[in-house]
Amino acid sequence: MSRTIAKDHDQKRRHILKVAAEVFARDGIARASMNEVARACGISKANIYHYYSSKDDLVFDILDTYLAELRDWICGLDLGGLSPNEKLALLTKEFLLAYDGMDNEHKIQSEGLPLLSQDKQRILKGYQRELVSLVSQTLIACAPSQLSDDKARCRDVTMAVFGMLNWFYMWNPRATRSDRIRYADQITDLVLYGLKGNSG
Repeated sequence: MSRTIAKDHDQKRRHILKVAAEVFARDGIARASMNEVARACGISKANIYHYYSSKDDLVFDILDTYLAELRDWICGLDLGGLSPNEKLALLTKEFLLAYDGMDNEHKIQSEGLPLLSQDKQRILKGYQRELVSLVSQTLIACAPSQLSDDKARCRDVTMAVFGMLNWFYMWNPRATRSDRIRYADQITDLVLYGLKGNSG
């Protein structure tokens, strides 16, 4: 007879994911043990194995939950009726708002993804590709004559935008919502108009 799922199963799972991401970001995935994660969560080792059969499964669920929700947030934005420049401005703002409170999950991506099986990596990279594609197509629409026929340049500019977005948490660990929106505006102005700004 299968074991029934507790009513608070998803709530406990979310708690484990959040605490585990903090432990992995602080200590490194390879060094942190499931014992440490269980202790930080305030549960027994046996209890954590009720939710996850291995560290790899836990790492995958952290990243899968984070990236799937990020993809749904960003790719689910209503961009209809906006100019390409307005789309880029909205995307940069929403990325930074979506990143709020997710520093640990964001930080462990680079270490965690290569540790997973190819099948699991394929799923996570699929989310990333959807996000990159959306930004890339938006940039092409903003500057078709410069990017539409130059794949290398388009890739470089797209990755530069993600670089500015993805490392914001390192430069501004206590950023407010208004800080994030202000910085998003700076990214958009820099990409579209350069250092001289819109008035240049």
